[in-house]
Amino acid sequence: MSVYTTLDRSEMEAFLSAYPLGALVEYHGISEGVENTNYFVTTTAGRFVLTVFESIGFGDLPYYLELMAFLAEHGIPSAHPLADHQGQYLRTFKGKPAALVQRLPGASVSQPNLSQCQAIGSGLGKLHVVGQGFYLRREHTRGPDWRRSIGQSLLEKLCSADADLLRGELAFQAHYDRSGLPNGVIHADLFRDNALFHGDELMGIIDFYYACHGVLLYDLAVIINDWCIRADASLEWDKALAILTAYHRQRPLQTIEHAVWPMMLRVAALRFWLSRLYDRFFPRPGELTQSKNPDEFKRVLLQHVANYENLPKLWV
Repeated sequence: MSVYTTLDRSEMEAFLSAYPLGALVEYHGISEGVENTNYFVTTTAGRFVLTVFESIGFGDLPYYLELMAFLAEHGIPSAHPLADHQGQYLRTFKGKPAALVQRLPGASVSQPNLSQCQAIGSGLGKLHVVGQGFYLRREHTRGPDWRRSIGQSLLEKLCSADADLLRGELAFQAHYDRSGLPNGVIHADLFRDNALFHGDELMGIIDFYYACHGVLLYDLAVIINDWCIRADASLEWDKALAILTAYHRQRPLQTIEHAVWPMMLRVAALRFWLSRLYDRFFPRPGELTQSKNPDEFKRVLLQHVANYENLPKLWV
C-alpha cells in the first residue's frame, strides 16, 4: 500500500471535511503493499484508512466498496466504507478516486500458528458462503487471459531458464478446465498481510481490491501458497490441512475440487510470479514504494511442478 499520491495536512483536512468525523488528529502513509496509496487517519471520531486508488477506475470501485459493506453487514470482519455527507462511499482526490473505510483492530502475523490458520480457513469459508448472496458481479481480471498476455510481455525480459519455465507453464495451464467448479465472490489476494489478528482471533480481512467472481478453490490456493510455505518453498501440510479442514466445515469441498487441486496451486503461484515480475520490470514511481521479490513465487511454482503427482488430498 505504497504512497504514490502525497497529501499535506491542509489537503487531508479538506478531504475529511466531507465526512461527519470531527477534526483531524494525525495521519501517516502506509508503506506496505504495491498497488494503491494508503494513509492511516485518526480524527476525534475514531481511526480510519484513506485509500487513493492509483490503477482502479471510478467505474470499478462501486463493486469493491459495496462488497466490503455487504460482507461487514453480514458478519464477515470487513472494513465498512464510510459515507460522506451526501451518503456516498466514493470521492475524488487530485482527479483520482478515493475512499475512507473503518480501520479494523488487530495486526497481521508473519508466522501464523495452527489456530490462526484454522481461523483464516474458517473465515474464508464463511466469506464464500455469505458472498453467494452478493448482488453485483465482477469478472476475474487476473484470470487465464491476463496470465497469457502478461506472460508474453515478460518473456523477452527473462533469462533463458525463467523464460522456458514460463512458456512451459503457460502451455500446461492452457489445458486446465474450470467448468463445473464452484464459483462466487473471492478475495483473490488473501495474503498474511491482509488478515488482522488479536491473538488467535481473526479481527479483520482487508484489501478487497482484487475481489471478483471466480473459482472458490483458487482463493484457497492463494492462501496456502502464502500462509503455509517454508523457507525452501515447500508446503507445511499441518498448516495447510488446518486451513482446509476449517474451511471445509463452513463450505464442504466437492469431489470435483479434489481433481484440480494440484493445478490450482500452480495457477495461483503463476499469477503472483507474473505480477511481481511485471512490477519489477515495469515499476511505477512513488514516494514510499515496496516491490516484492518475484523469485519467492517462482520457487513455490517450481515446488508445485516437481510435486504435481504427489500432493496429498485436500483434507483428511
